[in-house]
Amino acid sequence: MFAQVLLSGIANGCVYGLVALSFVLVFKATETVSFMQGELLMVGAFAAVLLVEGAGWPVLLALPVAVLALFALGALLEAVVLRRALGRPHLTAVLLTFGLGLALRGGVTMVPAATHQLHRLDLPLPGVIAIGPLQVAGAHLAVLVATGLACAALAAFFRFTRAGVALRACSEDPRVAALMGISPSRMHTLAWALGAALAGVAGVLLAPLTLVHPGMGLIALKAFPAAVIGGLSSLPGAIAGGVLVGVIEALSGLYLPEGAKELAVYGLMLLVLLMFPQGLGGRGATR
Repeated sequence: MFAQVLLSGIANGCVYGLVALSFVLVFKATETVSFMQGELLMVGAFAAVLLVEGAGWPVLLALPVAVLALFALGALLEAVVLRRALGRPHLTAVLLTFGLGLALRGGVTMVPAATHQLHRLDLPLPGVIAIGPLQVAGAHLAVLVATGLACAALAAFFRFTRAGVALRACSEDPRVAALMGISPSRMHTLAWALGAALAGVAGVLLAPLTLVHPGMGLIALKAFPAAVIGGLSSLPGAIAGGVLVGVIEALSGLYLPEGAKELAVYGLMLLVLLMFPQGLGGRGATR
């Protein structure tokens, strides 16, 4: 039972980690905490549902197209709305993301099919896979594999592409990056687009595990503590924090009274902040 629950917690933690990764990516590039990542996750899941149920697309084709649509949506929101917050107090951008999140949720709830029925995407995978004494759900295994592939693709992007290296440079020091010929505004657009795409990846991975509904974006309330625990300046720390939160949540639900798992996640975040103010993977300021 312990191993079974642990595996389930790791799978859920991977989804938390991807959303946390989107928080960290946006924060590193723009120094803004985005409070619309949960709603972007929800929109990504509904985009996949729309393509599968409405347009009749195959699931394996609908999922990457939904992620690309979220990439475009993130770039559009930055160009139309968020770019106006450049040069203004950070609270302005934070409030803009909060308002955009509410607008996205309101736009989805205006569609009757989104609120009057629940949806679920079924991947063409076996329901249960036996690995020794463990019974692993095929959807959980798909989440683990997809998370690994997404992290590998993101690492390769930052290491081997000009845009990835430019984004890293801009996140370290925008002024020096601008002197080297890098456009900070373009890098901000790319950061918001990648952040939205990562939230979309989390949404399409979560869709086969749970029901798709307008309130599913509340998962960000678990992903943000994961980002804080891993350190808002550490991309690997976001994934590690997500997995840690998923495991703590699963084991708390197994061994502690009902409702204690919610307390355990935020208690862990407070404990980490008291001991490591920059998070487990964060770095202190350097001169």
